[in-house]
Amino acid sequence: MLRIRASALIALSFLAVIFAGGTLLSLPIASAQNIPTNFLDAYFTANSATCVTGLVTLNTGTHFSLFGILVILALIQIGGLGYMTFSTFMVLVFRQKLFISQKLAVQEALNVYSTKDVISVLKKVFGIVFILEAIGAAILYARWLPEMGSSQALLYAVFHAISAFNNAGFALTSNFASLLPYSADWIVNLTITSLIVIGGIGFIVIADIIERRRLALHSKVVLLVTFLLISLGTILIFTLEYNNPSTLGPLTLPHKMLASYFQSVTARTAGFNTLNIGQLTQPTLLFFLFLMFIGASPGGTGGGIKTTTFAVIIGTIIATLRGFRNTIMFNRRIPVETVRRAITITFLALTVIALAIFALDNLESFGLMPVAFEIFSAFGTVGLSMGITPSLSPLGKIIIMLVMFIGRVGPLTMLIGLTMSQRDNKVEPPKEGLSIG
Repeated sequence: MLRIRASALIALSFLAVIFAGGTLLSLPIASAQNIPTNFLDAYFTANSATCVTGLVTLNTGTHFSLFGILVILALIQIGGLGYMTFSTFMVLVFRQKLFISQKLAVQEALNVYSTKDVISVLKKVFGIVFILEAIGAAILYARWLPEMGSSQALLYAVFHAISAFNNAGFALTSNFASLLPYSADWIVNLTITSLIVIGGIGFIVIADIIERRRLALHSKVVLLVTFLLISLGTILIFTLEYNNPSTLGPLTLPHKMLASYFQSVTARTAGFNTLNIGQLTQPTLLFFLFLMFIGASPGGTGGGIKTTTFAVIIGTIIATLRGFRNTIMFNRRIPVETVRRAITITFLALTVIALAIFALDNLESFGLMPVAFEIFSAFGTVGLSMGITPSLSPLGKIIIMLVMFIGRVGPLTMLIGLTMSQRDNKVEPPKEGLSIG
């Protein structure tokens, strides 16, 4: 029951933050025009920020006032860390005792191996987060100061550093331009992508790198899969878009390489773009669906099925083809329970995505690819779009909100939180074979 309560608590905490954020964003004070914002758009923005997605129906930098932007920034920070993580840290700050339900919720949210490690991991997480965000903001501030006033450069630097580290994809540029104006800027690109990668690999891996000489299996798998996906993505985007006149075609060779690398990093979780996503070729868009489906890593700030889940699935397929009884990674046997969990998460994710695409495609008239891209982006909490988000119908926006929420909380966590616990049967039924394939 405790595990189920922890899972439900995570989902309910996200809902509470979304509701509070949406209410604040609907107020006149949150609008640059000092008028109330449509409730659906306000809650859509709050949902996207809390689920660190980046899909928007309103232009963040021009529609919202400073108050509204600060609310969005707070939602991104709380959503990236997880409300239970954030609130539990505040309990520690005021030297209060943690309940077991709080420890279990944080253990679930951060993918900590044991409740005994929760307090130490929490302290490390917040130290790492604020230091890295501060470094990123300082670099961006120095870059933007010459072209902006001091106050605007500070707002831009802090906002984009927090948005990047939490893999949120929100940007303050006008006309939904994301980071297109800085597609050739090496400082902005490398700073943003570094924050995205560090935030996406997960807090456990970061702490592992800092404290240990010998990496744990989890960290090895995360780092290897992350490196391979970024490398493969950079090569494929560079190759597939090289002569596309609407994307990489007119750019210089260094600019093409930078843009390919940037989009490879952001396609899995972050949602920033320096290329016009709607003008990408069909093969590139299909590859983006693959990257968005995988997403970030456990304990990180992104969504998707996670890099480790993908690694376990691939490892299990290889083991089956080679006739092995167990899934082996780095000379370590993966527990059967982990394999079953990976298969379940992948199946549930595909089911949610398929149902959402079916519903949205029947509801809207944008075509299958833009709709599928929007759904995959929402589930992976990526935030990339082919430009259809602002034009979605009210029901279409609600579908996207639901998919973003499931993608951030996790389909398995949602299912566990909504179902009753069942203990394993003490007496196992007879075993009988079943033909498969």
